[in-house]
Amino acid sequence: MRKASLLGPVLFVVSFVVAFVLSASAGAAPVHAPVRAPLPARMADTGGGSQLITAEAARPGSTTGTVTWWDRRGDGRWVVAGSAVARFGAKGLVEGALRKQGTSTTPTGLYRLPYAFGIEAAPAGTAYTYRRVTKASWWCQDTASRAYNRWVESLPADCRAAESEHLTAYRPQYAHAMVIGFNYDRPVRGRGAGIFLHVNGRGATAGCVSVPEAAMSRILAWADQHRNPHIAIGTASGRTALTRY
Repeated sequence: MRKASLLGPVLFVVSFVVAFVLSASAGAAPVHAPVRAPLPARMADTGGGSQLITAEAARPGSTTGTVTWWDRRGDGRWVVAGSAVARFGAKGLVEGALRKQGTSTTPTGLYRLPYAFGIEAAPAGTAYTYRRVTKASWWCQDTASRAYNRWVESLPADCRAAESEHLTAYRPQYAHAMVIGFNYDRPVRGRGAGIFLHVNGRGATAGCVSVPEAAMSRILAWADQHRNPHIAIGTASGRTALTRY
């Protein structure tokens, strides 16, 4: 009989505690996860302009990833202007300063975009400097040539065709493209030449970054040389992480 007489008070206490906990939970402010800053805001350097292209792979061995183009607004905030699935070198990505020519690797780092070019006419809305490919257009990749890592109209005597790209031969890749300034201003012979952002081919690239044709056209219509756009190539984490550049 004593146990039965204690049951009522016990149930009352339990009910009170449950009601108190539920009341406190209902009144508590919701806990929100911290908002992550956009990728450019987490990078060490974006080139100093108000436009940026990021080309991000999951890891160094990846051959696919994402290209995103960004605008920096007047208040300093970076916002996404567009994005597309990207392809990288068949052997993945490698630190730009350590890259070797002919390895089918995409160089990581932050680079300027000197000019655009293409076999086809510039897409509608393109204001970027755009050079049209001719039958005589080559990209010299001969390490012994004075024209190493440069566009030439007709091959100079010291630049072997077997060590260069005849630009008209690369359709659809070079229908529209942008020169990536890797190893461009002061070329180190043997580090690599002819690294571009271009239209997709059949698969992974020989070291360039590629995107679908529609995305390449949108990028060219968006890019504004007066806003000093750069491209940052890297991985989501590790030694080649985009946030290091």
